Amino acid sequence: MDKIIEFSLRNRIVIVVAALIMMGAGYYSYTKLPVDAFPDVSPNLVQVFTVTDGLAPEEIEKYVTYPVEAAMAGLPGVEKVRSVSNFGLSVVNIYFEDGMNIYFARQLVGERLTQAREQIPAGFGDPEMGPISTGMGLVLFYYLEDTTGQYSLEELRSIQDWLIKFNLQTVPGVTEVLGIGGFEKQFHIEVHPEQLLRYGVTLGDVIQRIRANNLNVGAQFIEKNSEEFVVRSIGLARDMDDLRDIVMRTENGRPIYLADLAEVKVGGAIRRGMQSRNGTGEVVAGQVIKLFGANSSAVIERVEERLAEINKILPEGLNIVPYYEQKTLVQAAVKTVTDALLQGVLLVALVLLIFMGGVRPSIVVALSLPFSVLFAFLMMGRMGMTANLMSLGGLAIAIGMMVDGTIVMIENVDRHLRDSDPDKSKIQVISAACREVARPILFAIGIIILVFVPLFTLQGVEGKTFRPLAYTVALAMLGSLIFAIGVAPMLSSFFMKRPRPGQNQGEARMVRWLLVPYRPLARFFVDNRWAAVVIAGGLLVLGAVVVPQLGSEFTPRLQEGTIVVRLTMVPSIALTESEKMSAIVERRLMKIPEVREVVSRIGRGEVGAHTDPVNSAEIFVILHPQDQWRTAENQEDIENLIREEIGNVPGVLV
Repeated sequence: MDKIIEFSLRNRIVIVVAALIMMGAGYYSYTKLPVDAFPDVSPNLVQVFTVTDGLAPEEIEKYVTYPVEAAMAGLPGVEKVRSVSNFGLSVVNIYFEDGMNIYFARQLVGERLTQAREQIPAGFGDPEMGPISTGMGLVLFYYLEDTTGQYSLEELRSIQDWLIKFNLQTVPGVTEVLGIGGFEKQFHIEVHPEQLLRYGVTLGDVIQRIRANNLNVGAQFIEKNSEEFVVRSIGLARDMDDLRDIVMRTENGRPIYLADLAEVKVGGAIRRGMQSRNGTGEVVAGQVIKLFGANSSAVIERVEERLAEINKILPEGLNIVPYYEQKTLVQAAVKTVTDALLQGVLLVALVLLIFMGGVRPSIVVALSLPFSVLFAFLMMGRMGMTANLMSLGGLAIAIGMMVDGTIVMIENVDRHLRDSDPDKSKIQVISAACREVARPILFAIGIIILVFVPLFTLQGVEGKTFRPLAYTVALAMLGSLIFAIGVAPMLSSFFMKRPRPGQNQGEARMVRWLLVPYRPLARFFVDNRWAAVVIAGGLLVLGAVVVPQLGSEFTPRLQEGTIVVRLTMVPSIALTESEKMSAIVERRLMKIPEVREVVSRIGRGEVGAHTDPVNSAEIFVILHPQDQWRTAENQEDIENLIREEIGNVPGVLV
């Protein structure tokens, strides 16, 4: 410790440069930190989805889910395997140990999927891994708004799947874009049984002939005049007329076309989900999923820029309208903590100025705050941490403690400068003063850091939630220790001055005022120790009585301007009936003045995120800005209004 202090005082310019470089690196690291609202507490999970055509849950569990589960048994690092078998969908969740590289885990699962595919009967689906993301990966939802009313749901879904989705998937940080709503465009061939009997054609013949005549075939090449010419047989159907003209068979030299046996028309694929809006009708929507470990705010910003570009190339009257994005929540959460952080810094600086009785020592102590915070940001960047409510909250908690070591150091330097021999150099006085308290400061800050050690040992969700707080507090306190031992002595030599002869060398005025009531109070409790014990014991008992009465929750509720209402209907309900029930609730919600928009997701769309059945609906209630609210003062009042307005809907659990 003594050598560090001596080095700081002998090489002051070096220390100044090193401190500035460290603070600059800390600020740069802060600008590059991934930003999230909360720490991502999602388990280390790889999902395997298998979509089947029309199989019941019993068959899916037996012929699809079980082979996949069995193939995953024995993988290194697997903690447990869980599965859900719904109508037409198998979902197998493989949970790996925390800390295991997600890409290595996916590689292991991918190797075993080859084995699983061999055990699944032909035609029962092909298992595939889900997106490389977590439970917090859904960062932006949008829908397509048709102001002209001339586009069908099939056309809107085609625009979503072939234009919007492909453009968004090229955005850095986006791993998947899932569509829901509308109909995936298909050509439907409705066979007339009486025509099959008339011409002696079976349904199998029709399927076989369509497959054989709906493809392009390569026929190598031919040489002619010293050149090669590629030979192609183009037979891929491009429209309904091409399908109608497929020859099924010939009868007495007359071709029998598909148009003679069936009706060809455009239709939609079978679906297990849809999206509606404001109780007025169905919309086509999309969900953007960010890549594992990507910066949520940066990804959303890039996606919004790309959406603006896509809007310019969409047909006239079509617009992409985002109705939910995590950026607002993330920014609100981070702003809340950063505002508290800045307010804490200003209050600490003000208190230092008042109680230390001088600007110079206050400046030295106040400089420990940005140094410690930026040191923590630098180390957070090196450790791969994110800036979120918990990690930044740890810095806010540590604000008052960051200055403790420097205060002790500067107070001791100030006292030594007042009481020292005038013939002794200032550097010698500062060196002696700093060495005198260096060891106690080390022990005091070390004890504070040790207090948070139990948080480092937490596992699971608790560990992922509270470890960032413990890390940032410990890093900030380590930064304050470095400042107090290595930087404060150097700054003292620049800022601290000996008092002039005749100058008041007593305590600060505020301290003197506080000592007036404190001295008799201290004498009273020293003379009447029983009173101190009684008061302390009474406060302890009062605290023990009050604590059980306090409410508790694992994480704070965030009011982000969006409320989610979940509807659960009878398991056997049809998708069309679910749409009707959701529309009833949507129209009731739109009667609330504070509600700007209501968007519902019923069932599931493309596989990769939600796997809800058709009896489940998730309604996003988007609110007006709070300054436009008329009948409610806070979000809790609006939630009560929603409960009253929805009331009881037969067959629906809200």
